[in-house]
Amino acid sequence: MTARYGIKENQVRAFNKLIRISHQKLNLVCDLVRGLPVDRAIDVLKFSKKRVAGEVLKTLLSAVANAEHNKNLPVDSLFIKEIWCGKALTMKRIMPASQGRARPILKPFSNLTIVLESGVAPTKKKAAPKAKAEKTEKKAKAK
Repeated sequence: MTARYGIKENQVRAFNKLIRISHQKLNLVCDLVRGLPVDRAIDVLKFSKKRVAGEVLKTLLSAVANAEHNKNLPVDSLFIKEIWCGKALTMKRIMPASQGRARPILKPFSNLTIVLESGVAPTKKKAAPKAKAEKTEKKAKAK
């Protein structure tokens, strides 16, 4: 049962458009909270030293409010299903340089989208490296 825009009944989303930072820097903060439960993600963003963490936190709290108010989802069971950022516009300015030349100044903007889902967050399994596991097995067999 997918609803409009491919969002399911137990999912909710929030946007933040025209954030004054490059999408590469914003993506570093998005990677910190991807897949985390909402309460853990809020703690990570509050104590992050990145400037854009405040904007990501604002968008996350907006998504939580959307889930609580619009879809009556329990806040305790929400986790970040998807979070992504993309390029928006780029302001172009000019800085005077020597000998009558001009140097460009690019001021990029980004968009942020967060999708929350109600349920149990999938846990990431840590797989042991195969090369090390095989070496230890060979040493054990040799003894």
